[in-house]
Amino acid sequence: MAMINPPGLLISAPSSGTGKTTVMLGLLRALAEDGMTVQPFKSGPDYIDPAFHRAAAGRASFNLDSWAMGEPLLNAISAQAEGADIVVAEGSMGLFDGVAKPGELGHGSSAETALRMGWPVVLVLDVGGQAQSAAATALGFRMYNPDLPFAGVILNRCASPRHERLTRLGMERAGLPVLGVLPRRGDLTLPERHLGLIQAVEHPDLETAIAGYATFLREHVDLEAIKRAASSSPKGPSSAALPRPPAQRIALAQDAAFSFTYPHLLEGWRAAGAEVLPFSPLANEAPAKEADLVWLPGGYPELHAGSLAAAETFLTGLRNHAEAKPVHGECGGYMTLGEGLIDKDGIQHRMAGLLGLVTSYEKRKFNLGYRKAELLAPMPGLATGSALRGHEFHYSSIVEQPDTPLARVFDAEGTEGPQTGSVRGNVTGTFFHLIAEASA
Repeated sequence: MAMINPPGLLISAPSSGTGKTTVMLGLLRALAEDGMTVQPFKSGPDYIDPAFHRAAAGRASFNLDSWAMGEPLLNAISAQAEGADIVVAEGSMGLFDGVAKPGELGHGSSAETALRMGWPVVLVLDVGGQAQSAAATALGFRMYNPDLPFAGVILNRCASPRHERLTRLGMERAGLPVLGVLPRRGDLTLPERHLGLIQAVEHPDLETAIAGYATFLREHVDLEAIKRAASSSPKGPSSAALPRPPAQRIALAQDAAFSFTYPHLLEGWRAAGAEVLPFSPLANEAPAKEADLVWLPGGYPELHAGSLAAAETFLTGLRNHAEAKPVHGECGGYMTLGEGLIDKDGIQHRMAGLLGLVTSYEKRKFNLGYRKAELLAPMPGLATGSALRGHEFHYSSIVEQPDTPLARVFDAEGTEGPQTGSVRGNVTGTFFHLIAEASA
């Protein structure tokens, strides 16, 4: 007999920049304040939002991704909602935005996540500069896929009571429930930088900001109507399909320079009994000597290059470990394993020198998108020939990459790219962030 998932909703929008993150964080906190156990999720390959979700809900948030994840992994991740009273998921970009060619199960859109999980969509609409016309946009989203469950709309950046009355008139005519109306307020945006929001750990006063969002939502959104609108599909068969750990004792870099690790990976590692041993390169900490593997995740080393170059205890510990045991870096971690990192001012900082890679943040090149990789050499926990799915998101460009390529790497369209990753001795690195092994 199929088990029932907790009822849920997916917060989405016609495009980025409409205020859905503000709504998401305020809603998570307001529901938690009401005594509910709230499980957050993020649709799509985002490294930053889940940490904000966790701060707001007090419960780890996980990514769900129809392009990168197969059925067993999606089931295993959705099972993390066990024990929750309600699920609130945040979409990425616009509701139907995804890649052109399907991956594991689909194109990676938020609509696919909502449809698969049976979560009605709450559409956050920026109604600035229009009134009744906003209903035509909302109706288009409602009808684009009639099978998609739809809870209603939250109108954001409403200028006045008259503006609200006119916009509501349009929604009424279109038969679309209005779940809330948020007045225009300039102080509700989160600080941003080149990869989007700043990280949760860097926010100067995150707790005050989230509490403010919750108060704002409580004043302007019908929380009871939102709770009533939540629903879900029956749960698929329970599965222990979370990723297996690449080693038993994993020294994991964790600080403001290295924080982009997918939560389902860490959950899988710990669930399988691996020991995760956090350390901070920025605090000049060396990885634990007893670690079997050092893992440097992505983050913002380009903003801390001088500090990292001066962190001799960290760099010496890393080099010592690499003499006999594996070290792996993703994106920012990969850059740190290289010979040098050129910052935005054109100054080159010496990095670990475990790979010959030299990268430049002065010569910016936007690299964004899904990646499928075929390993040409083993990396920790994965054999040569393994097919992987991941995501790349950075502005740094390669100046030198003299080492043996780690993988053939393709984008979502199947075009092969030059950013192959590197391998030298016990050291491996990739510019893509690993999400899962590919099923095909």
